[in-house]
Amino acid sequence: MDAMALELLNTINGNVIWGPYFMIPILILTGIFLTFRLGFVQVRHLRHAFALISGRYDNPHDEGDITHFQALSAALAATIGIGNIAGVATAIHMGGPGAVFWMWVTAFFGMAIKYSSCMLAVRHRKLHEGGSVSGGPMYFIELGLGKSFRWLAVLFATCAAVSSFGTGNMVQSNTVAQGMRAHFGIPPYVTGFVLAVFLCLVIVGGIRRIGQVASRLVPAMCTLYIAGAVVILVHYVRDIPEAFASILQSALAPTAATGGFLGCAVMMTLRWGVARGLFSNESGLGTAPIAHAAAKTKEPVREGLVAMVGPFIDTIIICTMTALVIITTGVWSDSFEKHLPSEAVEIRSGAPEAADHASVSELPPFTGTLHAEQGHVLSPDELSFLARDGLAKDPLLIGRDGNPFTGAIQVEEGSIVSPEVGVRAGVLLTGAELTAEGFKRGLPGTWGNIIVTIGILLFAYSTAISWSYYGDRCVEYLLGAGAVVPYRWVYVLMNFLGAIWKLDSVWAFADLANGLMAVPNLIALVALSTSVAVMTKEYFSREHVPYR
Repeated sequence: MDAMALELLNTINGNVIWGPYFMIPILILTGIFLTFRLGFVQVRHLRHAFALISGRYDNPHDEGDITHFQALSAALAATIGIGNIAGVATAIHMGGPGAVFWMWVTAFFGMAIKYSSCMLAVRHRKLHEGGSVSGGPMYFIELGLGKSFRWLAVLFATCAAVSSFGTGNMVQSNTVAQGMRAHFGIPPYVTGFVLAVFLCLVIVGGIRRIGQVASRLVPAMCTLYIAGAVVILVHYVRDIPEAFASILQSALAPTAATGGFLGCAVMMTLRWGVARGLFSNESGLGTAPIAHAAAKTKEPVREGLVAMVGPFIDTIIICTMTALVIITTGVWSDSFEKHLPSEAVEIRSGAPEAADHASVSELPPFTGTLHAEQGHVLSPDELSFLARDGLAKDPLLIGRDGNPFTGAIQVEEGSIVSPEVGVRAGVLLTGAELTAEGFKRGLPGTWGNIIVTIGILLFAYSTAISWSYYGDRCVEYLLGAGAVVPYRWVYVLMNFLGAIWKLDSVWAFADLANGLMAVPNLIALVALSTSVAVMTKEYFSREHVPYR
């Protein structure tokens, strides 16, 4: 994706899809509405939800493909992914610690959204010959609202099918590939090929094999990741209260630039917190209902309760662990020396009033000749180097031979024209690299890198597996069963291609797709909220239900 297309996509995401007047208020207001409509179901009945997950109420003779636990594992496999590692770090990098608070808000109200959508998915699922099922928003929109709203179901299925290639597929393989290249020097195309092969081995078996793999993989990978985070937080236990304080204080107040941090306004904090919260737990997207619709149960309310545990585990527990590691270790506001290619740096005239992105961006682009000796700029006297997300500190110009550059450099509108030189400077980290640095600082030796690398690999793999099922159910709804196998092959191919794409373009595409697919689902949930409330009240009015 070229720079102009990426800039346009980011503008649409930031000002329209994830702007202050579209997805953010729609998502939060829908969650608040359902929370009150259902009497705070996520608080009052959480205990019963965990009892259901234990398998106490499972009936192997019920219609469906997988157990309650396997359905939750399949859904968690899709949600516990790169969003928990790279997404949290990106939210803090772009929105400050306060973004974590808005991730919590998204998760809390998202539990009511996920309860409603997954309950409806079981209530209005389609049974096939042989006992298998298909379900999700496309079915409860059409069957719950009526044939006249099938266009809305088609819109959701189309957006979800397209989104499966970005959110659940390319984003995952991209982050794994970048991590493998950074830590082990493995070329992205090699990582992409290996991931694609292992992905293919599982998804050909459909939801039953996905459920079996996920029910073993999810508990193992969560235990490993949480254990590493706990060890770090024990070491930094005295800093935890301050970390929580910074999260709460900066959630509703502008965050000033600290160290290398950008500094941000409340809306930036809110935007990144909600966007990454939704990316992490998928509440409101309508994807999890597709997996939960396959559960073996005759009680839609039970599957809704099981489903609402997902955001609690994913965001309230795991994302918070990641955030605390990043904040307590201090890596979120520190600069780290990196070698930047010339196209990743802009040169501005003058010195900024403050060492943050906004101040440097206000300076005019430099045009002219600069002279360097042993990498240091001799003239003009005052120049500022701007990296993608912040000020590049203490820049050193590096020639093609890898040594400090001496000579003249031509610059036009802030861009280095000739000769070809790089810049070694202190910059902020973001994404999985930032999380890895937090674990690396908090754990001895190479354990930090090992845990994050394994976590990225397992999280991304499990997410891609589950999202393949989401996509093939949507394709089946749109085009029929005959399109499922071709879709799976295209999905595997896109997994490989995602590994060699740039992270910024993949994230931008994922944010756009997420926003577009959430709208039909949220409209249907509000329209069907009375049905959800009636079924919930009826279920908990039964004397034999041990929910207290």
